[in-house]
Amino acid sequence: MRNYLTAVFLFLAIAAPTALGMVYYSKEEAFELAFGKEAEIETQPVFLSDEQAAEVEKTAQAKLEGHLFTFYVGKKGGQILGYAALESHTVRTQPEMLLVVLSPAGELVRAEILAFHEPPEYQPPARWFERLYKRPLQELKLNQGVDGISGATLSSRAALDSLRKVMAIHKIALREEVR
Repeated sequence: MRNYLTAVFLFLAIAAPTALGMVYYSKEEAFELAFGKEAEIETQPVFLSDEQAAEVEKTAQAKLEGHLFTFYVGKKGGQILGYAALESHTVRTQPEMLLVVLSPAGELVRAEILAFHEPPEYQPPARWFERLYKRPLQELKLNQGVDGISGATLSSRAALDSLRKVMAIHKIALREEVR
């Protein structure tokens, strides 16, 4: 009996952290949230040069994980609706995936949590993200224009870093390409 209880306890200890994780939207559902059902989605890879990567990190005040980044361009009738990015990062010890949607001009118009594997009480609510929309990149800093969330400081900080990175990459790499 003791071995059985030990085995059950070990199983629960291993399975419990993964049971906390929530996946809210698939990639397809995320693009529908971003641009609507009728939109065409095109992939636009961005290869940052060393100089661009350094400029992105300086502008975003956040570290990049690499020089390759993918934007998804939403179009309808040949017209660009906006740009979306799927930004994955570690919050505390577990991953989070955000959908970051920018207007054609690079303004933040939507942010959604697609997956969150930390405990639910650490997750920033949708209304917190909504307060960030249409704000300049420089204003997206915790305690410098953006209120923190009690109990979700690390999640808030990680989300803001991701939003600033996406906006900076759009500004530095994509808008340069269009010129």
